[in-house]
Amino acid sequence: MEKEWKSSTRHQDKMHLINKIFNNETIRTIWDKEKEKYYISVVDIVGVISESRDKQAYWRKLKQRLREEGNETVTNCHALKLKAQDGKYRLTDVVDIEGMFRIIESIPSKNAEPIKQWLAKLGSERIDEVFDPSIAAQRSIDLYRAKGYEEKWITKRMQSIQDRKELTDVWKENGITESKEFAILTNEIYKTWSGMTAKEYKEYKGLRKESLRDNMDNIEVSLTDISEEVTKRLAKKTKPQGLKENIKIAHKGGQVAKNTRDEIENLLGEPVVTNQNKLNYQYIDEKGKIENKK
Repeated sequence: MEKEWKSSTRHQDKMHLINKIFNNETIRTIWDKEKEKYYISVVDIVGVISESRDKQAYWRKLKQRLREEGNETVTNCHALKLKAQDGKYRLTDVVDIEGMFRIIESIPSKNAEPIKQWLAKLGSERIDEVFDPSIAAQRSIDLYRAKGYEEKWITKRMQSIQDRKELTDVWKENGITESKEFAILTNEIYKTWSGMTAKEYKEYKGLRKESLRDNMDNIEVSLTDISEEVTKRLAKKTKPQGLKENIKIAHKGGQVAKNTRDEIENLLGEPVVTNQNKLNYQYIDEKGKIENKK
């Protein structure tokens, strides 16, 4: 479903990556709720980069060339209904963010050069982080500061990232190898203590790509920490093997947090799981549905 972003934070928070790349030009984006992914209008990208008078014709020609070259970007390109200038929804070619960069690289234009240089700089920075991981840690801290998080919160968040890594390491030792299995175990923990899977919890808070834990209040974070810490210690002590046995342990860890949640709510007389998020994100639904072009 196409949605417009509304936030109490600065304007650059609106799909900040897309706006940063295109200097706040009008680039239509659409959120696929099922795939949890943003898609971007190809013709809008082409129009900004190529400065062609007929961006539709430019894209048709470029798409034909890419198809002849066997470029997988065209293969992965599909059509969704996007809102046009006249207010009507029309099928429009879209790509994900990775596909967007590939299209940019295919357009010979001076406007594409700054973006290509920016991508090259990002690549160089990631290589530097391989040699010195502290650079990546500092980058994360700086990003949290830029978003307005307090220093104490940032310190706690960085520790929770390490704690989560220790939990997944224990799961790996117990025979959990696939990302789908990690997601199942995480959902078992969340659903036990909060009543929602991680995806449902994010939707409840009005989030999309944003981190769930980054948008919890202090009690929610503490309950999450308790559930994962207990799960980790039980899994390390009992060494359950395989998904089925680890689910049982994850449920026990979540249950400890659920008991704690119930006690806190009885004392406070109010729920501690809220639909509030840290930076007041809010997405406004518009008319129109995602519709794949058959």
